[in-house]
Amino acid sequence: MLGLQAAKAAPAPSGRPSPAATEYELMLARLGVDLRRLKEIQSVEKKIELKRELLPAYLPWIEGVLAAGDDAAGNQDDVFVQCMVWTIDIGAWDQAILMAHYVIAHDLTMPERFDRTAACFVAEETADAALKAFGQDEGFDLSVLLAVDQLVDRADIFDEVRAKLEKAIGMAVARDAGAMEDGADGPAGMKKAATASALARLKRALELDDGCGVKTMIAKLERQVAKGDGSTTET
Repeated sequence: MLGLQAAKAAPAPSGRPSPAATEYELMLARLGVDLRRLKEIQSVEKKIELKRELLPAYLPWIEGVLAAGDDAAGNQDDVFVQCMVWTIDIGAWDQAILMAHYVIAHDLTMPERFDRTAACFVAEETADAALKAFGQDEGFDLSVLLAVDQLVDRADIFDEVRAKLEKAIGMAVARDAGAMEDGADGPAGMKKAATASALARLKRALELDDGCGVKTMIAKLERQVAKGDGSTTET
């Protein structure tokens, strides 16, 4: 029931309010209040803390829209899109992937203050989060990057953004390969295959953006391949 209510609450494609539009308008009003609260905060860290506090109140709406699925197709839902942005901001990746899939599949538009499509936003923010983690010598879930890569595979996004995503995936593959334990195929074979995969991603990033900062990594991996060393541990 909630799924259908959420689907019907978003504005109808014809521009006429649907019977349950008041519910959507109430959600928009709540969102407006919360956005003003966020605007008053200067600290990015504190903004993220507040977003983490705010999101649970929107969870019934989010779940309702996702449950409605194609029943809500064609309806722009600014509440849902904004919540997707927040889930990415706080690093709630499992939820973010589900929401991003819906937003991109139904061609929902980003809030006016964003100058990117949803696909471009999701790709860049995910890649940036991964690259930031790697820069701090922290890990990032490769499955998240691959899920986003699949989501935006056919989307028209900036080459520089796709290069970031390819770079992040290449680095994640390389880092994961360096931590691999012995498997059925043996560690050397596994690392060799992972190194080749990482190299392909990094070289694709370089094709898309010559200044994306992967040349040193490519050279390092190629040296490892040349000497038969599958290890990809970064220094």
